[in-house]
Amino acid sequence: MTDTRTDPPLHAGEREMLRAFLDWHRQTLAVKCEGLTEEQLRLRSVPPSSLSLLGIVRHMADVERSWFRRRLAGEDLEGIYYTDDDPDGEFDNVDTASAEEAFATWRAEIEHARAAEAACADLDATTKTAREGVHRSLRWIMVHMIEEYARHNGHADLLRERIDGATGE
Repeated sequence: MTDTRTDPPLHAGEREMLRAFLDWHRQTLAVKCEGLTEEQLRLRSVPPSSLSLLGIVRHMADVERSWFRRRLAGEDLEGIYYTDDDPDGEFDNVDTASAEEAFATWRAEIEHARAAEAACADLDATTKTAREGVHRSLRWIMVHMIEEYARHNGHADLLRERIDGATGE
């Protein structure tokens, strides 16, 4: 694994700091997947879990879409890899999934997320669409996304170590 991440600044305003940490975690997931074959990206953790690196990438594409486009920007969009009938589709349906498509979709959703975030005047902007009847602030979304990536990057670290022994921050 080649670490090409940009470290967050030591001193910055709140929004710049949140952006930097979120991007660092996005880059971390990319680093964890770097250099692996499609077959390796599909490898599951341990039964009965369906967790794989490819599943995490697909999940994060859906999470980026859900928080930034569907809720923050109010776009009327369906999930990418899951449905009401298949709520874990992003994780479960990787056996024939294309890694190239998943990474392209994830990167595109990140770009949409950045645009939705940049369109907000400040961190106190609230979602246009509620989740569970509650509107959340952009600040909450960004902190939540950092937490979401941090949790899944921990999973990715263990999966990568299982695949080829590579470890790292």
